[in-house]
Amino acid sequence: MRLSLVQSRALLGLQSPPVTVEVHLANGLPSFTLVGLADVEVKEARERVRSALQNSGFEFPSNQRITVNLAPADLPKDSGRFDLPIALGILAASGQIDGSLLSAYEFAGELSLSGALRPIKGALVMGLALYQQPKGRCLVLPPGSAEEAALVPDVTVYRADHLSAVAMQFVNRSSEQTGAAIHDEQGWAKLLPGVLPRHTDHQSLDLADVKGQSGAKRALEIAAAGGHSLLMMGPPGSGKSMLAHRFSGLLSPLNIQESLEAAAIASLAGRFDLSQWSRRPTRHPHHSASAVALVGGGSPPRPGEISLAHHGVLFLDELPEFPRSALEALREPLESGSVTISRAAMSTEFPARFQLIAAMNPCPCGYAGQVQKGGQKGPVCRCTPDQVHRYMRKISGPLLDRIDLHIEVPSQDAKLLINAPAAESTARISERCLQANHVSKLRQGCANQSLAGALLEKHCPLASEASDYLHQVASHFAWSSRSTHRVLKVARTIADLSDHPDIETSDLAEAVQYRRPFTSDR
Repeated sequence: MRLSLVQSRALLGLQSPPVTVEVHLANGLPSFTLVGLADVEVKEARERVRSALQNSGFEFPSNQRITVNLAPADLPKDSGRFDLPIALGILAASGQIDGSLLSAYEFAGELSLSGALRPIKGALVMGLALYQQPKGRCLVLPPGSAEEAALVPDVTVYRADHLSAVAMQFVNRSSEQTGAAIHDEQGWAKLLPGVLPRHTDHQSLDLADVKGQSGAKRALEIAAAGGHSLLMMGPPGSGKSMLAHRFSGLLSPLNIQESLEAAAIASLAGRFDLSQWSRRPTRHPHHSASAVALVGGGSPPRPGEISLAHHGVLFLDELPEFPRSALEALREPLESGSVTISRAAMSTEFPARFQLIAAMNPCPCGYAGQVQKGGQKGPVCRCTPDQVHRYMRKISGPLLDRIDLHIEVPSQDAKLLINAPAAESTARISERCLQANHVSKLRQGCANQSLAGALLEKHCPLASEASDYLHQVASHFAWSSRSTHRVLKVARTIADLSDHPDIETSDLAEAVQYRRPFTSDR
């Protein structure tokens, strides 16, 4: 047979559209032509495939005119994932394997010059694409990538170590015999569905290590229980980073659907780690990160830090030091939970439902309000009011308006740090957070932070006294509608933590304390 068809898949954001690799051999001047909107690394497959076939003991039709088409032609293709299907297409077209048996499988894998298979990005995305089809094919993937795709339920995955191991499955075999072996000595194995790993070990970082800061810990508890964003402001060394790095220990493990979504994004970026399965991701980019690094971009579009933190935590330390354009790019994702990367040729949407934990200093030097007292020596703020004002203005009002909780983290007295007993552990605080989160899920089916519209009015009713109090405070601070609604959501979470079926005035008063404005004239 001079024409063969091999099935594979491309990557387009979190989508994995099917690609048919068509290989045709014809008489004529010897050549190897690859068409179908292939990127540079795909075109380089010609040399990898040639060497891999020859070093694996197969005959390369060097005296033939070889044409490889990656259909559809208008779909961009990148990476080395098409090396394996191209090699199998050449073998089928030249009659070295039975091409009729290939139709039940989809192949992806990068070839080394020796014929060994190397992992690819987005294997889990391919598995999810097959899962969504009523009668999906089997997947054949390299080691490492196969284990990723096997996490998707009801998807048959084969792991192959070498090109020869794949080719031998389609030599003089019937369709029933092909792939029947669970494992053989030639580097071919069918991955059986097993129990997904669940991690119950406690986090190595414990809130008990943080002495004092009861107000900040209370804010972390509220944020974890209701899914709220948090901004901490305080002088250097007050414990902001310690608190933020221990925040993820308060969150519940991911369920299966959430784990698959988070793992698919990590797989797309080439950062999937099976040991982190069911754990909420935590991202903490450096303050020099650009807007593209945070929200994603490139050609083809790739996920940024906010998407890698999907269903997890995004910690931005030294918030005012981030580029203004990068911070402003966070506005829409904080509201919508997704980000759309638009280019001239395509538009890709990535999920970005994360919890923002940010930290900042009160002024450029970090010691605003500190003065020398009675011969006491130490750091003293020497920033002018204009410098402090410019520093605070680096964070725009619309961005601050979208952050639910604003707290100050003061410096701790040395006696408290040295003599204080161990504080409440992460495990105990997490129990309260999980209970409050469970109550909200039973009541409304989502976290309190996600309440909007009719659900907000239904589940956050206020008595007349509490309603009058909120109206007075909102008028005094000139809050926007968004700020008022966010106070209601925080109050709902505080009520859940206190086992109050309805929002009481005390719950609302505490929520108001977390919306006090940060002033720059200190």
